[in-house]
Amino acid sequence: MNSELRTFDLAVLLAYMLGVFGLGCWFSKKSSNTQEFMAAGRSLPGWAVGLSIFGTYVSSIGFLGNAGKAFGGNWNSWVFGLSLPIAAVFAVKYFIPLYRSTDSVSAYSHLETRFGPWARVYALICYLLTQLARVGTILYLVALALAPLTGWDIRVIILVTGVLVTVYTLLGGIEAVIWTDVAQSVVLILGTVLCVVLLIWEMPGGARELINVANTNDKFSLGSFDASLGSLVQKAPSFWMVLVYGIFINIQNFGIDQSFVQRYITAKTDADASRSVILASVMFPVISILFFFIGTGLFSLYHTDTALLDEVKTQVATEKLIQDKVEPTDEAVAEKAATLKDTDIQDKVLPHFIVRKLPSGLAGLLIAAIFAAAMSSMDTSLNSGATLVLTDVYQRLIRPDAGEKESMRVLYGSTLFFGIAGTVTALAMIRVKSALDMWWNLQGMFTGGMLGLFLLGMISRKAKNSHAVTSVIAGVLLILWMSLTTTDLWPEAWKGWANPLHPFMTIVFGTSSIVLIGVLLTSLFSPGQPPQSSPAVPDQSEN
Repeated sequence: MNSELRTFDLAVLLAYMLGVFGLGCWFSKKSSNTQEFMAAGRSLPGWAVGLSIFGTYVSSIGFLGNAGKAFGGNWNSWVFGLSLPIAAVFAVKYFIPLYRSTDSVSAYSHLETRFGPWARVYALICYLLTQLARVGTILYLVALALAPLTGWDIRVIILVTGVLVTVYTLLGGIEAVIWTDVAQSVVLILGTVLCVVLLIWEMPGGARELINVANTNDKFSLGSFDASLGSLVQKAPSFWMVLVYGIFINIQNFGIDQSFVQRYITAKTDADASRSVILASVMFPVISILFFFIGTGLFSLYHTDTALLDEVKTQVATEKLIQDKVEPTDEAVAEKAATLKDTDIQDKVLPHFIVRKLPSGLAGLLIAAIFAAAMSSMDTSLNSGATLVLTDVYQRLIRPDAGEKESMRVLYGSTLFFGIAGTVTALAMIRVKSALDMWWNLQGMFTGGMLGLFLLGMISRKAKNSHAVTSVIAGVLLILWMSLTTTDLWPEAWKGWANPLHPFMTIVFGTSSIVLIGVLLTSLFSPGQPPQSSPAVPDQSEN
């Protein structure tokens, strides 16, 4: 397939890729020891750390996916962003003081202090598996989006992206990650604003008609406000369901995700760390409004100019026929296109708009913004994964007295390993029918009871090791049941025992069950030592 992009657009994209690569490599001279590589000498300003956190939140999954959701549905998923400020309050009050009060760079060292080595190993394994799946998914999805735009083979895009991000993360450490994230966040914001302006410009009646068409089709809806228990089994999540789901996910992100915790530690002061979280928690819902507006604007434009809609449907119909090994004749394509709904084409409309409507050069900038979102999420996972291998595996279990040179070799080797493993995972996902669905399932199972275990240790200061083990086992079994019974892995004969609740409820019920069971066991088997609500730094007793 030949490139649909003009030469100048490809030049802009390549210049951006090389620029980010060069910026990342430039920091190699400042990451020659472990503290610089993992924590940037605890010297970075809060605004830069905040932009880096924002960049991590806005992966290519979020940019392309949210615009697609708004085209095919409404703004229900935007409610997720409203939960960030709520989670940020917990981060500023509890998490940042907890992590910055110690010398450890690992997010999971305190779990060992609180509940023993098993808790740290459990959290470590869950996190590393999650990040491996995350890197693979992001790489695959950005390649899937860029392949029809650039004309490059999807495997080539995966390999080139994987190599670029791995090399500059390996050489520059966390400081390269954060400053390249800053640059990429700026490009992402500029590209998003540009796309909004051009959408309004292309709409025959301007912004007023765009909004009128969208309003007529209820595209700005935030979902049902039904708060009854029956809403938990609906296919379409309600406003409250998305908000509660978002609160749990974002407390998990701010509280136990190594990639976020490591950023807190890079900040100059506690105040800088707090400002970084506040900045990111405000920026994300504001900028994500633009993602959803782009999707809604595309709906209005393409349903006003139906020739554009027909082009996309023809393109998707042809692809589906080829996938089904059916000859894509004009008659077969037209018949297939007539059956397609908005949800069938939602992920193809933004790439189509970029190629068909954006001026030369600007299309390349917007694709660079999509690319920036992917790179900003990947480099974080590589650096945090390497940091945990050194602190939680090598120095903790193999060589506690490892010197600087030896430790740096471990960091370099681990970064390289995660880069290669993530790239291989992305290549393997080419055969997966729905990579995004696979990611959500893997994330739910891998993170398992991490958040529940963490919260149990903070809420119940008297919960013992045995209480934690029992509650985590019960919670993980519940999570596995809720996750697996909605997939093809669950036997047909047992469908009557399948989880009836919306998938968003898995983390809510899984986390809550661990905390409640742990608190109950503490109350029953620790008479005279009632649980205390004190999210302070856990003590080292009662293991």
